[in-house]
Amino acid sequence: MTTWVLLRGLMRESRHWGDFPHQLQRVIGESDIVCIDFPGNGPLNAQHSLTSVPEMAEHCRQQLQAKGCTGPYHVLAISLGAMVAVAWADAHPDDIKSMTLINTSLAPYNPFYQRLRPQNYPQLLRTLLFGNRRKREALILKLTSNLTTKAAAPSIVDEWVHYAREFPIARANILRQLRAASQFRAPDHAPSTQVLMLASKQDHLVSVKCSQEIAEKWEVELQVHEHAGHDLPLDDSAWVIKMIQEWHTRVL
Repeated sequence: MTTWVLLRGLMRESRHWGDFPHQLQRVIGESDIVCIDFPGNGPLNAQHSLTSVPEMAEHCRQQLQAKGCTGPYHVLAISLGAMVAVAWADAHPDDIKSMTLINTSLAPYNPFYQRLRPQNYPQLLRTLLFGNRRKREALILKLTSNLTTKAAAPSIVDEWVHYAREFPIARANILRQLRAASQFRAPDHAPSTQVLMLASKQDHLVSVKCSQEIAEKWEVELQVHEHAGHDLPLDDSAWVIKMIQEWHTRVL
């Protein structure tokens, strides 16, 4: 049975996928879906976050082995999770059958000012490190979602605050994850596996140019959503699943 592995980004845990895994399950049928948490996040919040992306990739392999899963895997990853997927595919190419990378950025392909829009630096760092949980989660929603309605936003923030209360993330772990993301340099060659890239034209956190430049260098398919924000699975899960389904039908 094929296993799909879902990887989230900075400071996020499996529950931040919301209903997306269930929606994906209805489309892919009997395949298993495994959402992996990185050390420092979610139920692993008591652990020290890893300070390198390749170490995070090894953590994924260990978690899957502990669950009795066997590859090759279909990996769907967003942001920092997508960096981990790239490192994983480079170190263990036989592990991965396909990768879908959502709104990622990679050195050396993308300059720092595209990887995280400079106008967000002060507010983002101040709120992530020193703001209370509600301010932090409200800011994350504001920066990562374009299509959440004003009516729906409070309930989403409430849910995220609940996650943060149950499994609070340490400031030191936020810094460790930022360090891992900032220091990672992807290989100067394309992964040997099949790659689909999805990006949001109106991403206010990471420039869409990052995905465009990577896709061009790697000569892989890129699909761009015209209106969604950084958290594409939150803003338009149906579109994400449709793109994956159509691509798998054509390519795999």
